[in-house]
Amino acid sequence: MRQELPSLNALHAFEAAARLQSVSRAADELHVTHGAVSRQIRSLEEQLGVVLFIKEGRGLRLSEAGLRLRDGCADAFARLRQACTEVRRQADDAPFVLGCPGSLLARWFIPRLDRLNRELPELRLQLSASEGEPDPHKPGLDATLWFAEPPWPADMQVFELAAERIGPVLSPHHPRCASLRDAPASALLAEPLLHTASRPQAWPAWARSQDLDPGALVLGQSFEHLYYLLEGALAGLGIAIAPQQLVADDLASGRLLAPWGFVETRARLSLWVPGRQTDRRAERLAQWLREQLQSP
Repeated sequence: MRQELPSLNALHAFEAAARLQSVSRAADELHVTHGAVSRQIRSLEEQLGVVLFIKEGRGLRLSEAGLRLRDGCADAFARLRQACTEVRRQADDAPFVLGCPGSLLARWFIPRLDRLNRELPELRLQLSASEGEPDPHKPGLDATLWFAEPPWPADMQVFELAAERIGPVLSPHHPRCASLRDAPASALLAEPLLHTASRPQAWPAWARSQDLDPGALVLGQSFEHLYYLLEGALAGLGIAIAPQQLVADDLASGRLLAPWGFVETRARLSLWVPGRQTDRRAERLAQWLREQLQSP
């Protein structure tokens, strides 16, 4: 007897909630209400005759049936997204949509965008900025450029472009620039440091690389995103920490100084492409990006 599939909308709502581990975040991603996602999940449970989520404290966890369905849905929706992406690519006028964190986009990519458009005009590049951590699985993206640590997921083709190197930077307009630029790294333990809520581990990781006690760091003004953090450093508000790639142009122009150099982290600046099939446009973009990152 032929088995009918449950509602695709219900499966979609369940897949998002299971992947994001939150009904609220699933509702935000799907642009519907919390109640709408909950109703779709209840409907799916009724159609299948199983419990998919179990209440645990104030949260939810997947049941055994939910885990099994999550894995099946993840694979099925990944295949659907990939198939839709490939169909779109067959259109001659389809642009290449690249997701990118806003700070990386503003401070490194946009200054090189005119050159990219001249040298790779066939891409017809369209940029999609994210305020927080990018989601390489976001529908509609052909690729995502961001800093991330391995291991790489099996459902992504990842082109490693460059190692991330982080270090403290300050403006020549910083009130104590003259004395700090020739001081050892330990001098930063006495300075209120600019930091960002999106990457709280950056300063402690740098301190450990210098054989300094992370607990001795004095954190000053906090910023929500890296872009604002660097704007604060440029304004002379304090010492910031950032990937070398994002401050390369500021260092070259003298707008920022890096007296203590940069240290390599486990993260890599990489181009993530959904699916495992080769995308020639992504390969050309990855090669172009490598060349730009290696040039002075």
